[in-house]
Amino acid sequence: MEQRLGNIWRMTVNEKKFIESALESELRIDGRRPFDYRRLTIKFGREDGSSEVQLGQTHVMSFVTSQLVQPYRDRPNEGTLSVFTEFSPMADPSFEVGRPSESAVELGRIIDRGLRESRAVDTESLCVVAGKWVWSIRIDLHILDNGGNLVDAANIAAVAALLTFRRPECTLGGDDGQEVILHPPEVREPLPLTIHHLPIAVTFAFIGDENMVIDPTHHEEAVMGGRMSVTLNANGEVCAVQKAGGQGVMQSVVMQCLRIASVKAGDITSKIKTAVESYNTDRALKMVKRHAPPSKAVDVNEPSQKAKQILEAQKLKSEECSVSPSDDMDIEQGRINKRSDKKQSFTGGPSSWDPYSEVVNTDELKATLASRGSVAVPMMLDNLGDNIRDETKSDEPLSDVNPVSSSTNSAGKEMSISREKTLQDAVKPKNKRKKKKSSNIAAV
Repeated sequence: MEQRLGNIWRMTVNEKKFIESALESELRIDGRRPFDYRRLTIKFGREDGSSEVQLGQTHVMSFVTSQLVQPYRDRPNEGTLSVFTEFSPMADPSFEVGRPSESAVELGRIIDRGLRESRAVDTESLCVVAGKWVWSIRIDLHILDNGGNLVDAANIAAVAALLTFRRPECTLGGDDGQEVILHPPEVREPLPLTIHHLPIAVTFAFIGDENMVIDPTHHEEAVMGGRMSVTLNANGEVCAVQKAGGQGVMQSVVMQCLRIASVKAGDITSKIKTAVESYNTDRALKMVKRHAPPSKAVDVNEPSQKAKQILEAQKLKSEECSVSPSDDMDIEQGRINKRSDKKQSFTGGPSSWDPYSEVVNTDELKATLASRGSVAVPMMLDNLGDNIRDETKSDEPLSDVNPVSSSTNSAGKEMSISREKTLQDAVKPKNKRKKKKSSNIAAV
């Protein structure tokens, strides 16, 4: 007990007198007017249902979770809503570790009364199976820094977290149709909560006999004699009123506080809605980016440059492999033209040079003609040369000449000549006779 009292922060008498004298001049130690709020900042986490509120030096974080539970017997068609607070010694030395203090319990009750008693959250929409399964919504408030007025900061954090929370969608299945099936966010989009209005808490501090301020700081809370928290919505409807402290408050002062709180609740509601709208917009953009194709997407209908090159190469190969009959004629015509060019450009050699004699195999032609029984016409060697010269000097184009038929005729003439024997054939050449003599001499 002595250690707990030693950790409590206490103010001196001079500090208390300074704060009271400043309020008589309608001034506060941080420069605000008596009915001015501190700077409000609302942030949201990556996950749905998490918010972080900073009101001046007061820092509060809120998380909203849900789970399926059995409903109460007196309310089988309604879900549940509960608020839990956690005070850390890091936020304030007066906070205890483990066991919740009186201020923590009071803070949880004020926020729970403003949300649950005013029916801001539609609990009937949380029912899955009447009498068996309902959704239980849990709000966890974590005090990170105590700079005064924890009620207002925690209430704003709880409302903002509820607006961004989304519970998983569930359906009924099974044989009897009573089995609950939970769908993950990847399969079905989570569902937001049904919230009818936004209850906003506004706290007043009474210092001295006639001094009243709004949104008290940590120093002003140490000096105040009483406190009153009023919870209203943007329509001016009173949701809850909490009076703490021993100092009494007159009825006229209470009505004045309600009028001021109605205006402040409208301003805070607009700020919360603006922050939630920006969060929903960012969330929608993230969902679009998640399902959209990458920035450097490849169009399947329009092939890329490499694909075009590959297709062109395949087309060229197919054209080379599959040639039509007309293309065969063109290729053969080109070959004949090349041969004719070679023949015209040739200047040396005998005048009776046959360009097709090198291609024809006489042995094969003899065998084929013999099998067909063709009769060769006897011709002289001189006449054969004249005929060949006449054919080469003819004015007709070379493309009209059939190389196969001409080579066949020439081969037939050669066969007829080879069959006729003359005196010249009987006489052996001198070279052969000399070789025979030389060979005979070598044998001797």
